[in-house]
Amino acid sequence: MDDEADLFKALGDATRRIILDELAEHDGQTLFEICGRLTMKHGLASSRQAISQHLVALEQAGLVHTHRQGRYKFHYLDTSPLRAITERWPISREQPNP
Repeated sequence: MDDEADLFKALGDATRRIILDELAEHDGQTLFEICGRLTMKHGLASSRQAISQHLVALEQAGLVHTHRQGRYKFHYLDTSPLRAITERWPISREQPNP
């Protein structure tokens, strides 16, 4: 149950959803790259520390994975935790007749 709580908490924050959108558009970014994209594209003037904390929450929810290469840490989107939502509440293609 904690996994689902972490997932919903992570998705509940607008800045985190924007970070996920940016990773969906361009996967494998460093913190510096993410901060730059958030500032330039979305006008978000959050500190690097604040964005780093958002990334930690996304990583705890399993939505972001990291890989270190030298002194750089790259962030990658992982949508597999979202399957828990679709499995819990499957969407029916057929609508009931009124």
